[in-house]
Amino acid sequence: MCEDEHGDGMARRALFATGAAAALTLGSVTFASGAGAAGRTGTRTVSGTLPVGAPDFVYLPVEVPHGVREIHVAYTYEKPSVPAGTAGNALDIGLFDDRGTELGGEGFRGWSGGARTEFFVRADDATPGYVPGRIRPGTWHIALGPYTVAPQGLSYEVTVTLTYGEQAATPAPVYPPSRAKGRGRAWYRGDCHLHSWHSDGRRTPAEIAALARAAGLDFINSSDHNTHSSHPHWADQAGDDLLIMLGEEVTTRNGHVVALGTDPGTFVDWRYRARDNRFGRFARRIRRAGGLVVPAHPHATCIGCGWKFGFGEADAVEVWNGPYTPDDEVALAEWDNTLVASVRSESRSWLPATGNSDAHRDPDAVGTPQTVVLADDLTREAVQEGIRAGRAYVAESKLVSLSFSATGAKGEHVGIGERLRVAHDTPVTVRLEVSGAPRCTARFVTDQGVLFTGDVLPVSGSGTVEWRTTAQYAAYVRAELRHETAAGPVPGALAAFTNPIFLGT
Repeated sequence: MCEDEHGDGMARRALFATGAAAALTLGSVTFASGAGAAGRTGTRTVSGTLPVGAPDFVYLPVEVPHGVREIHVAYTYEKPSVPAGTAGNALDIGLFDDRGTELGGEGFRGWSGGARTEFFVRADDATPGYVPGRIRPGTWHIALGPYTVAPQGLSYEVTVTLTYGEQAATPAPVYPPSRAKGRGRAWYRGDCHLHSWHSDGRRTPAEIAALARAAGLDFINSSDHNTHSSHPHWADQAGDDLLIMLGEEVTTRNGHVVALGTDPGTFVDWRYRARDNRFGRFARRIRRAGGLVVPAHPHATCIGCGWKFGFGEADAVEVWNGPYTPDDEVALAEWDNTLVASVRSESRSWLPATGNSDAHRDPDAVGTPQTVVLADDLTREAVQEGIRAGRAYVAESKLVSLSFSATGAKGEHVGIGERLRVAHDTPVTVRLEVSGAPRCTARFVTDQGVLFTGDVLPVSGSGTVEWRTTAQYAAYVRAELRHETAAGPVPGALAAFTNPIFLGT
């Protein structure tokens, strides 16, 4: 690995490892003092090459003198041709201030991943993805994240420009309320995995909120990659008809997790792998901030997307992500395996499922799919409690509605996510009522597999399906709605599915 610096200041060629095994720190970039130099700028350019096997994070220290009002960073890197099936170059970027780069520390000032080639930070404003605030003198760090490196190496160039002068005031953040009008205890529709232009999305918060309303959603959760910078930009998009929760998609090299409904301004660090045994610490950070821990698209095939941290710290799991694909079919089957294991364990704890759009830009459809939650009211806490308890189903759109229940011989009655406490041989009637699913087929899945498949629903999309069973025959029952079209032995794409109802004492 090598580096080179040129500009109007001193060049240094030091290279040393930080305390983290998967990080390196380059030599410092220095600037002249800015005292009394309002309006003047200073620029430095650093270039170097990262080899295959480079650490996950490479830090470029920048010595920021007194009198700076803005930091601007631009970067480029080479993208040589590579053989088919070989990873090319991809270099992420972010910024930490004078408080340092300590994992979970307070120094984070922004991350754009690979979505932008430049950014700025000053007291009163910042590029989306970055956090405004005073530019204090001291050692700042530009964080480079070589996501993938081509066999030829990753050659990069970083240009840092400081502008001197008086700093403006930093505006006090205003956040959306944690309550919307609601309808009391009711089924509320939401999409908890969405990306704005504060990460690699292309939509503003206003555009996302408009699309959420058009999709019939009652709540959404912001989840930009590795930054909380969007949190103050949602307040004017909330309303009596739309609850906006705040979060982050914590995007590690070993999988992604949605921090769902954290306290405003919460940042969750992502700079670790499964081998580092640090995920539990940050899962607890999410929960201390009032959020839920929801691994996202656990079986996605994109680089770094597959979930490798296990589900011991999860509050729920995202089983359906965006338009239904074979990845989702695998996630659904693997989630069902966790249900089977739960009914055979002494604790009988189980992991609820959710579904979200992961929408980034056109033509990604907000609310496809959506999680429909039975909550006591339209508040952050009530929606989270409904998800945590598994009182939810996932539907492909606002058109699909389900009612799923189980009734015992004495009239005992429970719904999604609940347990019908009956003797193992007591007859149980499982009932599914459907609307908005024309030509779909309902099937009931249990710990023994698919035990019942109904007739195709009429073109009206409405119908009722009933099945009689016992707890001895089925320890749980969940419902799936499938479209007619299927490819070979693979069942048709989902139109909806429910969390389970458990049977037995």
